[in-house]
Amino acid sequence: MILDPTYQAARLVAETLESHFSLQLSSTCRAKCQPMAPTPPARVIEAMIDAAFWASLRHEEGYSPKISLAYIPAAMADQPLLFEHKFPLTPAILTKLAPAVERPGIHLGIGYENDELFIWGTTREIPGNCFVLEVIEPGLLIVKHRRLSGYGKFVNVAILKGDQVKIVDHTITDLPDYLASLTSLPGFQSSDAKNVLVQLAVSMRAHGRGGSLLVVPSGTHSWRESIIEPITYPIVPTYSHLANLMRQGTDTVSPWKGTLGLAVESMAGLTAVDGATIINDQYELLGFGAKIGRSDTSSRVEQILVSEPILDQVATVVHPTHTWGTRHLSAAQFVYDQRDAIALIASQDGRYTVFTWSQSQEMVHAHQIDALLL
Repeated sequence: MILDPTYQAARLVAETLESHFSLQLSSTCRAKCQPMAPTPPARVIEAMIDAAFWASLRHEEGYSPKISLAYIPAAMADQPLLFEHKFPLTPAILTKLAPAVERPGIHLGIGYENDELFIWGTTREIPGNCFVLEVIEPGLLIVKHRRLSGYGKFVNVAILKGDQVKIVDHTITDLPDYLASLTSLPGFQSSDAKNVLVQLAVSMRAHGRGGSLLVVPSGTHSWRESIIEPITYPIVPTYSHLANLMRQGTDTVSPWKGTLGLAVESMAGLTAVDGATIINDQYELLGFGAKIGRSDTSSRVEQILVSEPILDQVATVVHPTHTWGTRHLSAAQFVYDQRDAIALIASQDGRYTVFTWSQSQEMVHAHQIDALLL
C-alpha cells in the first residue's frame, strides 16, 4: 500500500497538480481530440514525488540519478519496453534503474493497481496530458507534460527544489509564444523563429559556463554605441547559416531539423566565450566576445523591474547592484541604452534572464525564466 510521504513539499503541491492535469490540461486535450492518459490522484502524485525526491539524493557508483517518470498504463504506451516483472516504486529501485534511462526522451512507465505504485517498463511516446515527473539533480524535481503540438520542449508545471515549491503561471501555455511576447523585434514573429529562440536559450543554459546573447534589430548600427570597440571576434561578412535555414521554412522531418539543431548549438556555444555574442533579429551572427559599455549619450540604469512566471508572484522594482553581477548589469545597461534590443543572459548556476525595455513601465524589465527552461 502507498505510505504517507516524508517529503513534505509533495503534500503541499499534490492537490494543485491533480487539479491542473484533470481540469485544465485534460479539457484542452479533449477539445483537440488528443489521446488521453489518466490523471493521477493527489495521493499518487505525493507518493511519486516522495520516491523521486529521496532517489535524487542517492548515488550509484558516484553518479546522481537523472530519471523521468511517466504516469501511464503500459497498454496506452506506444511500443513500450516491458519488464517481465513489475517493480515497486521505491528510491532504491529508481536509483538502480537510473543509468539505463537517463538519456533524453526515455520515461519509466508508472502504473497504479490495488493501492500499489509500480514500474512496468519504459516508453518514449506519451499523450500530451500525461503526468511526467523528472529528476534533474539532487533535490530538484520538475513536473511537466508534453507540448500539445507534439514538438519542442516539454511544458513545465511545477518546480520543487528542497523545501521550495514553484507553480508555473498557468496562463503561460506555450514557451515560444511567451518568449516572443517579450520583444517586438519583427524577426521573432514567425513560429519558426520563436522555437529557435527557445532552443538558443536551452542550449546557452546547458553549456554551464554562463553567457550573454544580445539581439539587435537588423538594418541598423546604433547598437555599436553601447559596445566597446573593437569587438574581439567580429564577423565580416555576417554569418548567415542559421538565418538561411530559417528562410527555408519548416520541414518537420529529420534532415532540416537536425541541421537547424546543429546551427543553434554552434551559435549558443559562442556565448561561452568571455563577452557577449551579438546577432540580429534575422539570426545573422555579427560578432562575439564583445564588451558592453555605457553609451556616451545615456545615463546609468538605476532601477529594474524583475518578474518570474510563477503563480502569485508580484513583479518588484530593484536597484541593479543589489541583485546581479557584472554580466547582468552590463545587459541591463545595454537594453537601457538600446531600447529596441533584448539581452538573454545565462548564469553558471542555471538561472536565465531575458532583459527587455518595458514601454508601459518605462524601465528595463528582467524576466527570470529559468523555471520554464529546466
